[in-house]
Amino acid sequence: LCCCEYVDRRGERNHLAAGCCDCPELDRGCERWLTCRSLPPGALERIADTVADRLRIPWLSGAVKVNVSLVPPLVLLPVLLHVAALHFLLGLVILTSLPAVVLWYYYLTHRRKERTLFFLSLGLFSLGYMYYLFLQEVVPRGHVRYSQVVALTCGLILTLIALSRAKKDPGYLPLPASAEKSTRQDLPNKSVRGSSNGLHVVTVSGAASGRAVNGEVKSYSRMSAEEPESVKKDWCAKCQLVKPARAGHCRLCGRCVRRLDHHCVWINSCVGEQNHQAFILALSFFMLTAVYGITLTLHTICRGRTPFLALFYCPGAYSDYSSALSFTCVWYCAIVTAGMGYILLIQLLNISYNVTEREARLALRDNTGRRLLGGLVIDTGQYNRGFLCNWGHFLSLGSSPPQRSAEDIV
Repeated sequence: LCCCEYVDRRGERNHLAAGCCDCPELDRGCERWLTCRSLPPGALERIADTVADRLRIPWLSGAVKVNVSLVPPLVLLPVLLHVAALHFLLGLVILTSLPAVVLWYYYLTHRRKERTLFFLSLGLFSLGYMYYLFLQEVVPRGHVRYSQVVALTCGLILTLIALSRAKKDPGYLPLPASAEKSTRQDLPNKSVRGSSNGLHVVTVSGAASGRAVNGEVKSYSRMSAEEPESVKKDWCAKCQLVKPARAGHCRLCGRCVRRLDHHCVWINSCVGEQNHQAFILALSFFMLTAVYGITLTLHTICRGRTPFLALFYCPGAYSDYSSALSFTCVWYCAIVTAGMGYILLIQLLNISYNVTEREARLALRDNTGRRLLGGLVIDTGQYNRGFLCNWGHFLSLGSSPPQRSAEDIV
């Protein structure tokens, strides 16, 4: 393939120059639009899939596909912030509607059970773009010292390091050999039979009872109708294994995770036993860095006022475009920081009561938990051993080898 060629989703060789050519879905859509007829069901999804497949950039070994969810933050965020800096009313409308649009998109992807890089790219680009505008618009005014710029830069670097650690393995349970072979569409020597109560019975033949998966020796056995009720309850039919205590299956990642807390769209990954500490560190570093950057900016453009008062009343903020842009970015950072601060608060409260988001949600569904602190935390009482013991348990996550899971002793 040359730099402008690629193999499309139908397995055919295509060229970037033929971006809108040979697209029946787009042709029919334009024809119906010109004749004022409604589109058939699923037409927009098919057109979007075709556009997403053909959105590529030239590369040495062939055109590389660009994830569509990466594009809106890179384009819309700078445009909206610069437009909001033109007038106070424009800033009010844009900064009010932006969180609503983000929440709507989250609801849309969550309902469709889709993974997207939109929120991760929005977060990373917001960090980079706010830092760039700080150096470009605030530092040249001469009111920020060199040591303060260094401190802000260190906070940004620590946030990115913690975020990269949180993006790693959250504690996925190793799949049984039978599930791995089924995923790869091989021909495994296994048979899947249904029992009278609807549970799947998996029998693996032609192999030893011990399986080496991801460097660990695992043994798996069949699930039968005579198994205890607790074992049946923890059986994951999708991963074909018995989940350990507090583990859960993520429907977005398609894997079971040890001590699953929740699937975070901001890191596009689950938060579990192995990365929960890094997730809290990333949120904490972000909060400290964002508050420090907001304070420095407000001290620069609103001289003589406290940061909290200057956030709501800053005369002369729209006297020139540079100050207006800085003030608009401050409010954007304040909105994002408030949202992340709420997430961090809930996380800290859950850790103090040794409960995960997943367990709190299940307790609310089954009406088995107690609402505390005005409903901010749900205490299930199952793992709560006191404030100090709960935090000691959290700080020890991932420091020792994981306990033998339930599938080891079936």
